[in-house]
Order: sequence, then structure tokens, then C-alpha cells
Amino acid sequence: MNAVEGRRLYKTYGELVAVDHIDFDVRERECFGFLGPNGAGKTTTMKMIYGLAGVDEGELRVLGLDARKERRKVKSRLGVVPQEANLDWDLTVRENLVQQALYYGAQADGRIDELLALAQLGQRSASKPRELSGGMQRRLLIARALINQPELIVLDEPTTGLDPQARLAVWDLLDGLKDGGVTLILTTHYMEEAERICDRLAIMDQGKIVAYGSPGELRDRYGQPNLEGVFIEITGRGLRE
Repeated sequence: MNAVEGRRLYKTYGELVAVDHIDFDVRERECFGFLGPNGAGKTTTMKMIYGLAGVDEGELRVLGLDARKERRKVKSRLGVVPQEANLDWDLTVRENLVQQALYYGAQADGRIDELLALAQLGQRSASKPRELSGGMQRRLLIARALINQPELIVLDEPTTGLDPQARLAVWDLLDGLKDGGVTLILTTHYMEEAERICDRLAIMDQGKIVAYGSPGELRDRYGQPNLEGVFIEITGRGLRE
């Protein structure tokens, strides 16, 4: 079954066409990645999935729900990990999770201890987020996104700015979530990351999906040794304005 289905999705901002009639499916229990240059439309697509941006045209179903008509229900069943660390810097690690639990009306105590252990933050529960490393902050954001036991998690560049060791720790955490049955959708600029954790990918350029498939399928189709070669062949080497 599919966790997300997009058909002829279209989104504009004024005269700018951000997403131009795209079709895609995200299967349950997989990690699906959106790749593309800056301004390709991948973040806008993600925002439509988790309800921050409306759908101008087309059909979008998320967890069986019509995302255009049932945005509140969609939001209650998924988790979001933003690119920016939008934590409450005045609260402790534990208090950040308590605050999120109250927002969703979720059971706090046992769930929070479980998430602190999952994110390997049990020893830092009384720390303020500013006292954490970048990798720890990312793991806290993921733990916060799990507070309502979501079926789907959307992650916008989850390891941007992290050192290799911290990136591996986040990858291991995401692997564990997928093994536990959670569907993951992410954007990333790291080709190694996409090859490492994504089951399937959509490469976007100028609002359109220009390539679609597993990392292995894309490498074979374009005769490239890695995803970086595929990406450059499809989108070109020039910088985008």
C-alpha cells in the first residue's frame, strides 16, 4: 500500500510555478527521498504533504486522507523534522518533549523516557538545547517528531551541517525507525545519504520530477557509478539562481 499518493500536483507562489503537475507514490514502511537543486520544488512538495502549504491543483492523499480537505487529520498522524532547529531554547531537553506531548494531547511520562533512550539523550534530559552538539539537537528534533507515535515522518535535510560521526548516528536512528514500520520522506543534498538510507528517490528540477526509482535503478539507467553522477547528468553542472 501507499502512504502518500500525489497526482498532477501543482503549486504556485504568485507567478512562480514551484511544483508543476507531478506524480509520485511513497510506499508504506520505506524511506523515500526528494533530491534536486535549490528551488527545484522539493521543499514545497514536502510542505504540501505535511500541511504547511495548500495544494493549488491535483490530488494528494496522505495516509489514506485527502490532504486538501483533511489537513488537520493529516497533521495529527505524522511527524515533521524541519531543517532549522526550532527548539524552545529556554526549556530543557525533557521539557521540549513535554511541551510537544501537551500539544498533541499525548501521554508524556513513559513516552518521553522511551524517546530520550531512543535518541541517546537520557543523560542530557536536564540540559538546554544550546548546550547540545548539533548532532544531539538533530536527534532531539527527531524524538520530538515521534511524540505522537506517527505513521509517517517528514524530514527536511536531517543531517545538514553535521560532522560524519553525528551523521552516522542520525542514519542509525532513521534505520531503526524504518525497521519499526515508520514511513520516512526526506530531502537531502548529500548523495551519499540518499544512497545509504533511501529505498527510492524522485529527482526534481524546475518544479518537475525528472527521474524516479531506486538508487540502483537510477545508476544503471544513466550509466553512472553513483548518485552524484546521476544528479549532475540530469540537472547539469551550472549553478542555479
